[in-house]
This record gives sequence, structure tokens and C-alpha cells, in this order.
Amino acid sequence: MKTALAQNLRDWPQRRWLTAAATGALIFLVVAIVTVLIPNPLFTREVPPTWWSYGALALSSILTGLLVATYVASPIESNGKTNKSGFFGSILTFFAVGCPVCNKLVLLALGTSGAMKFFEPLQPVLALLSIALLGWALLRRITQENSCKLPVPAL
Repeated sequence: MKTALAQNLRDWPQRRWLTAAATGALIFLVVAIVTVLIPNPLFTREVPPTWWSYGALALSSILTGLLVATYVASPIESNGKTNKSGFFGSILTFFAVGCPVCNKLVLLALGTSGAMKFFEPLQPVLALLSIALLGWALLRRITQENSCKLPVPAL
């Protein structure tokens, strides 16, 4: 499986690598600006970022970029069904690296003290879950690219 994965990545055209790099950089910048991992005048953060937030965001951004690139010039036939784990993994990244008391959804659900007491300790778990979901989605997409396709009989 490892060799098939590596071979599939080696066979990627330049267009896919450029898509992966551009998407990964865009995801990193957007999430880092909105969550104030990159200080900016547009957004504020009440709780300083954790030491692991930058690494989690970087890894999630790389995985998201690679995952998006699998849809460029893909040999996989689309049947309308998609694996949603990549989408959920990307969303979890935002919650994992964001300020626990700046997120309106968390504040509505838990309040300020609840966000700090319950949500903040869960953020590293959300980061790991995000990376796992993105990795799983990427692995499934890449390994399916050279799978055998059964002929569909004409009706």
C-alpha cells in the first residue's frame, strides 16, 4: 500500500502539485487570519494561541491541499457519492485552532466559562481528529486512483 501511494503521488502532473500548494497556502492564510494565528486588524483573539495550533494548522492545510488536488484531472469516475471526512476534517481544523471564547457557536452552546472549562481542553483532540479525517480521506482518494475498474454491462 505504501508503494502504491508513493507511486501515485510520483505520477501526479504538475497541475495537481500546483493546485495542492495553492490550496494549502490559501487554507492556511484564511484560517490563520480568521483565528488570529497571524495577528491582523480585522479580527481579535481573547485567548492566546497554543503552541501546537500552528503545527496543526500547517499539517491540516497541507492535507487539505493534497486532498483538493486529487479532484484535479482525476481518473476516478464520479458517481455522485463523496467521502465527507475531508470536509469535516477541514471544518474541525477551524474549531481546533480558534479562540475558544471568540467562537460564537461555542459561546452560545457553553457560555464563556464553559468554553474555557470544556471546549478548550478538547481542542487538541479536535486537531488530531481533523488530521486523521483529512489523512483518511486523502489516503482513500489516492489509493482509489489505480484500482481496477469493473466493466459495467450495457442494459
